[in-house]
Amino acid sequence: MIAIIQAAGWPIWPLLVASVVALALVIERFLALRARVVAPAGLVDEVLSITRDALPAQAVVDALAASSVQGRVLAAGLRALASEPRIGTSDLERAFEQAGREALHHLGAHLNALGSIATAAPLLGLLGTVVGMIEIFGAQAPGSAGANPQQLAHGISVALYNTAFGLLVAIPALLFHRHFRGRVDDYRLALESGAERLATQLRRLQFLRGGAT
Repeated sequence: MIAIIQAAGWPIWPLLVASVVALALVIERFLALRARVVAPAGLVDEVLSITRDALPAQAVVDALAASSVQGRVLAAGLRALASEPRIGTSDLERAFEQAGREALHHLGAHLNALGSIATAAPLLGLLGTVVGMIEIFGAQAPGSAGANPQQLAHGISVALYNTAFGLLVAIPALLFHRHFRGRVDDYRLALESGAERLATQLRRLQFLRGGAT
């Protein structure tokens, strides 16, 4: 590996840095986008069950908000109704929407950086290719006694290694970027569906409480 890096020359160093950053981002997103961290199975049904007849205690809402990303969205609606029992439908929905936007921003964190690496890596490889071509032409400069085989071989190595390494970095980064974008879109639907179900139940609960008074 060290021999390859030496043969590829200095243009490969930005690609090495990009590969390390991309790997770190992929690992971080895999951990952050796990289902039990974002939208645990059965969470919405559990919240609907405990809010069927009354709002849960503040400690329960706080625990819900700390449990997952979806829990924070659902807790936002519960807190909005608890703070303002006569809150309007539009204001209640706005509370869910604001929490949902914050959740989606959290879920999409670092994906732009990963996409930028997928886009920039081939260009960095192309830069190495250009540098290698310059060295090749330099080895065959007019007026020289002849082509310098060592310089010619080094120029070819720089050109080919950087091109290959740029693609090796870009292709996995692009695939993981698309994969994570797909997961975020799936979670978006789950968050929206859960918020709508809870909003419907909270409006019913609000109506019943208003009727009792």
